[in-house]
Amino acid sequence: MSLSAAEDDSGSEIHIPGDIEWHMLNKSKFFFLGAALFSGVSAALYPVVVLKTRLQVSSAQVSCFKMCFSIMKYEGFRGFYRGFGTSLMGTIPARALYMGALEVTKSSVGTATVSLGFSDTSATAIANAAAGLSSAMAAQLVWTPIDVVSQRLMVQGYNDVKNVNPNVSFCRYRNGLDAFRKIVYADGPKGLYRGFGISILTYAPSNAVWWASYSVAHKLIWSGIGCSVYKKGESGFRPDSKALVAVQGLSAAMASGISALITMPLDTIKTRLQVLDSEENGVRKPSSVPQTVRNLVQEGGLVACYRGLGPRWASMAMSATTMITTYEFLKRLSLRPESP
Repeated sequence: MSLSAAEDDSGSEIHIPGDIEWHMLNKSKFFFLGAALFSGVSAALYPVVVLKTRLQVSSAQVSCFKMCFSIMKYEGFRGFYRGFGTSLMGTIPARALYMGALEVTKSSVGTATVSLGFSDTSATAIANAAAGLSSAMAAQLVWTPIDVVSQRLMVQGYNDVKNVNPNVSFCRYRNGLDAFRKIVYADGPKGLYRGFGISILTYAPSNAVWWASYSVAHKLIWSGIGCSVYKKGESGFRPDSKALVAVQGLSAAMASGISALITMPLDTIKTRLQVLDSEENGVRKPSSVPQTVRNLVQEGGLVACYRGLGPRWASMAMSATTMITTYEFLKRLSLRPESP
């Protein structure tokens, strides 16, 4: 099934390279190159993730500029890369699971929906939504423990006392391995999966919404270009690589905006569950979901759930744009020689 070819109803044809299916790929090359490419993307975007996490655990509303200034003042540039080594180690296996589940699901569900008589647009949206759902759930098996450890490292250098949340753990970690050991010692293995349920509820729908929105936006943009081509009287249009990348990037940014708005409250709750503790009778213990929600509402109502929305949308948009363009480039690099 071709998920990339688009043709306007009026007869003007846009010749877009067909989608590369899972069976066409050299799997070893796909995963090896994918680990290298996406590690570079993660390194470039990591400071925005740190900024978003600090804003989400802040006890008061703080501007992005003020938080950036605070990190630079107290910690220097290295403050933007706290926990990066741990995050990078988890990114490689998590991305491998993500990409494998994404391609297998998209291919199988896409074929099934077409055989059931769905239109190409509907089949594409359904296949992408199912692929986003399954890939997010698979990746969270690895990513949740890495998220818990890396986020603890991100916030432990938080020295702006006026905005420090009193429930931030006082435990100090030398590195990711030390954090892993201390979390397991304090809370057992389940401490590494703190917020796993809310992570699934956040990332699975977010990925499903993102991939479905992306496929629809992609089709709409190419349809708009098709109408424009038809009005100019051109019989056919073959976009170059720059046009393909531009449409992919715009579609990814649009999908990220929709996904960020829908799932932001869940992401804030997830981050706080993984990073903050509660105190009862002088004993610190993991917070519960109801308690986390109550604290957020007391701190600032519904608006508090959207702290860090700007950095999260920017992070998602930049990550998604680079991810989708890198991903398509990766698939073409990994194409088997005998494939068309």
